[in-house]
Formats: sequence, structure tokens, C-alpha cells
Amino acid sequence: MSADNLDKRLHTMTDMDIIKRLLGYAVPYIPKFIFTLGLMIFSVLAGLLEPYLTGKSIDLINEDVIDLQVLYMYLGVFVVAILVGNILNYAQTLILQKTGQAIIYNIREEIFTHLEYHDVSYLNSTPTGALVTRVTNDTNTLSEMYTSVIVSVFRNVIMVVLIIVAMLFINVQLTLLILIVVPFIIFFSFLFRRYSRKAYRAVRANLSKVNAFLAEHLSGMKIIQIFNQEAEKFNEFDLRNSKLKRSYYRQIFVFGLYRPTMYLLYMIALVIVFYFGGISVIEGIITIGVLITFQSYIGRFFEPIQQLAEQFNVLQSAFASAERLFGILDNKPQISNIENSIDLKEMKGDIEFKNVWFAYNNEDWILKDVSFKVKEKESVAFIGATGAGKTTILRLITRNYDIQKGQIFIDGIDIKTVSKETLRKFIGVMLQDVFMFSGTIESNIKLRDESISDEKMIQACKYVNADTFINKLKQGYSEAVKERGINFSTGQRQLLSFARTLVHDPKVMILDEATSNIDTETEQLIQDSLEKMMSIGTMLIVAHRLSTIQHVDNIIVFSKGEIIEQGNHQDLLRNKQHYYDLYRLQYQD
Repeated sequence: MSADNLDKRLHTMTDMDIIKRLLGYAVPYIPKFIFTLGLMIFSVLAGLLEPYLTGKSIDLINEDVIDLQVLYMYLGVFVVAILVGNILNYAQTLILQKTGQAIIYNIREEIFTHLEYHDVSYLNSTPTGALVTRVTNDTNTLSEMYTSVIVSVFRNVIMVVLIIVAMLFINVQLTLLILIVVPFIIFFSFLFRRYSRKAYRAVRANLSKVNAFLAEHLSGMKIIQIFNQEAEKFNEFDLRNSKLKRSYYRQIFVFGLYRPTMYLLYMIALVIVFYFGGISVIEGIITIGVLITFQSYIGRFFEPIQQLAEQFNVLQSAFASAERLFGILDNKPQISNIENSIDLKEMKGDIEFKNVWFAYNNEDWILKDVSFKVKEKESVAFIGATGAGKTTILRLITRNYDIQKGQIFIDGIDIKTVSKETLRKFIGVMLQDVFMFSGTIESNIKLRDESISDEKMIQACKYVNADTFINKLKQGYSEAVKERGINFSTGQRQLLSFARTLVHDPKVMILDEATSNIDTETEQLIQDSLEKMMSIGTMLIVAHRLSTIQHVDNIIVFSKGEIIEQGNHQDLLRNKQHYYDLYRLQYQD
């Protein structure tokens, strides 16, 4: 799945669907939002007093005899209104920021948890950079919506309504003249909504592609440098970067037209007030204080409208990000536990494949009617040409994929009826490409499982010969492991992988190409470790080096998804068929 295909179902969501789901995350915090809204209403009321008191003070000053006591009262209330308004604004901002960050924290955790339990096929086919963008950038985009938009929209709507009411209370005719611009505000807002959503979608999509490109190519920078492909990769990055820049330009252009349009409407309303209000002052219909009050109210009337424009901009950006986040959350794992699935308390390690057919895509069969049995604590090796289906066998046992036909049994139980968590609890997997996390040797072996003691970890390392190099390190088990374990050799990482598997007490051990590209000395250590581990539980091995599987109980030879022969090493050599030919090719010298 490419970064383009990741968003294939995004645009099917309506605005109301997105709003409902976004508000759903805010439900636990409704009391805080209501309290904050109350603070906002009081701050709005305090703000509405300011223009009214200003107008009253001007009219009072224009009178022949100034009542200083009344003037001081107006000024005192004016100062108190300003202080109260600012204090309430500070309190609601603080509460909103904390609440918004708590919501974003929950969303980020939900997305990461969802990805943790998703199918391996989905994670393998989706660019890592695209998923990182969802968990980080897109959730951060939602932050501003929760911290400033949700309650602020209510505040601004309430403010606009109260200002209209206040202006109607002061002068109906002048208010109605000002309201002429309202239909134009609504029209341009809907027009902006239409074009801004497209612009924001393009920005989020292109940002995702840039991050996916960076994640992939920074990981493979060694190959780029070896083959002198820096210039070519720069051109590829420049192409994606240019698309992102152009999409940002379109986004800025759309908003750059909307904001001045709102300002133009504000100026038109101001001209209407000064023109008709000035005539009314000259004719003695209203006082100069009323005109000043209206002029101040218009500024306050368009201030929330301008803020709504800003918030509308944030809202469109949040909607575009929300679509992408919900696109991940709505993509459910195809491999899931059935209702009333079985939780295994223990596992012996008996495995049976019964007429198994499997294909990654449609009916392009990788396995064709495969049947075999593996007894408890038996060691079995799978060999064959690349693409014969060996590794697929191992993936099916851990339910990384589900089969289309046939059945797979563990201890006589169909694995589709067993919960994935308990099934994998008893299966240890050791891959050719060992993945090491940043941290220490200890954290990579224990995987931060507090139930595993240091003694058990040390014993496991001794058992698989990993202590031969760990004891030579300055920090021992506290030695730092860099990203992907690059400060350790391939063989050392493999021995640590053995220890990691062993310390978690598996009943079935899976070894996939673990001895490829390893030096002879390390291979001898690994071979010794394998022979010890074979006595612990059932072991399934995929190997190209036949030297690593000569002592297993059974060798199953695959060709084009079918079993063509099986038996132990000596029996297969005596048969002089496919295994015999492979053995001669490797040891003909």
C-alpha cells in the first residue's frame, strides 16, 4: 500500500461525521468545557460594557455641567470590566490548553495502540513515514482545534449575537443598516470552506509523502552513498518538496483572499456607520457618544468574525488531518480473534498442517494443499528455493496471516479459535534480520518485562553463548544499543535474539534464516546454541545452510508451494533426490 492508496477512503466522510467523532473525544471533558464557556460568557459581557461606558463618558463630558462623581463611577466600572475580562480570558486559556493537550494525548495513544495490534501485512505495505505523520503531525494539527476553536466558536457566536442585541437596544435603524453585510459574510465563508478543504487535503497528503520518502531514504542512506546516487535522490526529494511547497502556496492563497475580504466588509460597515450615523448626529437624532459606541461595537462585531475566519482556517486544517487519522482507525485488522476465542494456559508444541492453501494475493497460491505434522519438542527444518513457501509456513503459525483453505492445529486446537495474544505468548521467533531497539542489552532481551529477573536473563545469555561477547563490554548488560543495533555485528545481534527468545519461555521456537551471512566462528557458536535450544521445545527452522540442519529430526523439502520430500538428513541423502542435489551443490568442493 503506497502513501497515495493509504487515503483512498478519506473523502467519503462528511463534515458532520468528522465533527461528531472529534466531539466524541471531548465528551469526558464536557464539565471543563462548560466551565470555560461560562468564563467566556462573563468575559464577553465585561467586554460589551467597555464601548457602552465609553460612549456614556463622552456624552457626559460633552454636557455643559460635568457630574464628576458619575464620570468617575463610569471610569471605575470601565477599569474593573477590563481587569475582569483579562483575568477570565487568562483562566479559560489555561484550562483549554490543558484540556486540549489531554485530548490529543488520548488520540495519539489510541492511534498508536491501533497500529500495535494491526496486521503485519498492513504495516509492511504502508510507508513508515506516512504512519509517523499521522501519529505526530496530524494529531498536533488537532491540538489547536481543541485548545482554541471548540469553545472559542461558541464564544464568538455568543459575542456576535450579544453585540447585535446591544446595538438594537441602542439604535434599531443603524443596526439594520450594518446587518446588510451579514449575507456577504456568510456567502464568502461558504466559498472559502469549499476551496480551503481541497488545499488542506493536498498539504497533508504531500507532507505525508515527504515524510515517507525521508524515512525510507535516511534508513537506506548507506546504499545511496555506495552507488553515488545522491544527486538522483536529491532530485526525487526536490520533486516531492516542490509539490509540498506549491500546496502550501495554494493554502496560503485561499486564506489570503478570505481574510482581506472580511476586512473589506468591516470597512464597508464602518463607512455605513459614519455616514448614516454622522447624519443622525448632525440632525440631533443621536448623540456623538452613541456614534462612538456604534463604531466601537462594529470593531467588536467584526473581531469575532475575523477570529471565526482564523478558526475556520484551523478547522479546515483539523478536518483534513482528522480524515487521515480516522482513515487509519477505520482500517480494521483482517486477522482478529473470533468471539469466545480460546486463551491457552499452556502449550505442548504439537503442530499440524492439514490440506493448507494460502495466497497473499487472490489465488496466486504460495502453498498448495500442504500437510505435515510436528510432534512436541521435535525439530523440523524447511528448505527449498526462494519463493517455495518456507517462510510463509512460519508466518501462518504465528497468525501474521490467515489461510484461505485447510486447517492449522496447535496441540489439536485450530489456531483460528485461539486468541492471537496467548498463541504468540508461547511462540518465540528469531529472524534473519534481527531488530534491536535503542536502549541497552538488558532492555532488548527483557523487552522491559519486569517479571524477568536479571538471573534468568544472564542464564539465558550463557545458554546461547551470548555471554562470550557481553562480558567483554565495559558496561556489560547495561551497554548502550544504538538504533537498529548498528554497534553490534550480525552474529552478536543473532545471539541476543536467541537470548531474547529463550528468556520468554517459548514452547515453539521459529528460526528463519538465522545463520545467513555470519562468519564461521560465530556460526559455530550459533550452531552450539541451536543444539541446546532444540531440547527446550518444538523448533521450526528455515535455513539455506544445510550445515545448520543436519541434526534436526525431520527435514521438509518444498518446491513451488508443495512438499516434494521429507525425512532426516541421512535418509534424504540416501534417496538421492532434491535434497541430495542441494547438498552436493553446497559441498561439491
